[in-house]
Amino acid sequence: MSIVRIANRDTDRVMRYSALSILANGLRGNRGWTPAWREPEPKAEYDVVIVGAGHGLATAYYLAREHGLRNIAVLEKGYLGSGNIGRNTTIVRSNYLLPGNVPFYELSMKLWEGLEQDLNYNTMVSQRGVINLFHSDPQRDAYARRGNAMRLHGVDAELLDAADVKRMVPILDFDNARFPIKGGLLQRRGGTVRHDAVVWGYGRAADARGVDIIQNCEVTGIRVEAGRAVGVETSRGPIRAKKIALAVAGNSSRVAAMAGLRLPIETHVLQAFVTEGIKPFLDHVVTFGAGHFYVSQSDKGGLVFGGDLDGYNSYAQRGNLPVVEDVCEGGMALMPAIGRLRLLRGWGGLMDMSMDGSPIIDVTPVAGLYLNAGWCYGGFKATPASGFCFAHLIARDEPHPVAAAYRLDRFASGRVIDEKGMGAQPNLH
Repeated sequence: MSIVRIANRDTDRVMRYSALSILANGLRGNRGWTPAWREPEPKAEYDVVIVGAGHGLATAYYLAREHGLRNIAVLEKGYLGSGNIGRNTTIVRSNYLLPGNVPFYELSMKLWEGLEQDLNYNTMVSQRGVINLFHSDPQRDAYARRGNAMRLHGVDAELLDAADVKRMVPILDFDNARFPIKGGLLQRRGGTVRHDAVVWGYGRAADARGVDIIQNCEVTGIRVEAGRAVGVETSRGPIRAKKIALAVAGNSSRVAAMAGLRLPIETHVLQAFVTEGIKPFLDHVVTFGAGHFYVSQSDKGGLVFGGDLDGYNSYAQRGNLPVVEDVCEGGMALMPAIGRLRLLRGWGGLMDMSMDGSPIIDVTPVAGLYLNAGWCYGGFKATPASGFCFAHLIARDEPHPVAAAYRLDRFASGRVIDEKGMGAQPNLH
């Protein structure tokens, strides 16, 4: 699938970042830098109001760039980066199995690969490779099947044996009799991206194209007249809109309820952690196949990792100690060498867990109201494609071809996309 590229039309007000601009401003004492985005007051009415400044910022950017819309507002109840877009482990990949998922996440990977040039912003894309370890023959067969499905869709995949993995990641515990490492599935194009830089880059680029980014503006109600959404009530006053788009991750159920909708989504907390910085230790993203643990090393040297959800429903951006213990146990089983590292901090993101583990990008039964939700663990890696496809839906009132399977009504029709085969139990996806 080809991606439309439109030449950069940023306004003269926005400084273009380059090595020359860094040198020039350094010689002038760094007094020439301009703000990355404006701080506008909300207008009384917009063509499109987008609630949520994670996927929402990407959506606004692509609405402006691909579809020429300008009268757009993105409403964020906190500051930019305070939601899930800044509360993740920064991993990006497209190593999916099912036809409904592979093309979408591969589109996202292609957009990641060109994102820094598109946004004129260093988002620190690092394609260091993602290795999913397997520990048994049946697990090897399952990964071989996934790798074959990926290659049939034109996605890179390599099946590694234990010797291959040991050459790439010698620090792992290959002598563990309980969880022997027998190999892994490698996607070399996968890796990490700096999450804060992503939201700043999209924010700057969207603002340059005329999008109003309204921070500290919580949506408290959705106005529906004659079956159509016509505006939102906010902590900064009412705002009318021809179209309203919801991209609020773990708060999707609460915000959609303001319009009388009940979504097939549960909200759970997903914790992540970072250790003190150490010398280069881990060159790739590695996931543990005998438990739920995934880890990479940041540019500052800290190990960034996560694992399972907290098992209960919650809207709090924090988790509890049993999951901290469980995640650290997984890390120790995989690489005992990290046992003496100290945790610096942890955080929690609100996961909008759908009934089949796959997202929803669709219109809703309320006219003029659009939904982007149900991302489970896959929200950050999907950010570019989510914004690209959601913008297409909002602008044209038809789904983008690679997101056509992400219908809200698929649960009623039985066309679920259950990547893990766990059934209708959200916390297991």
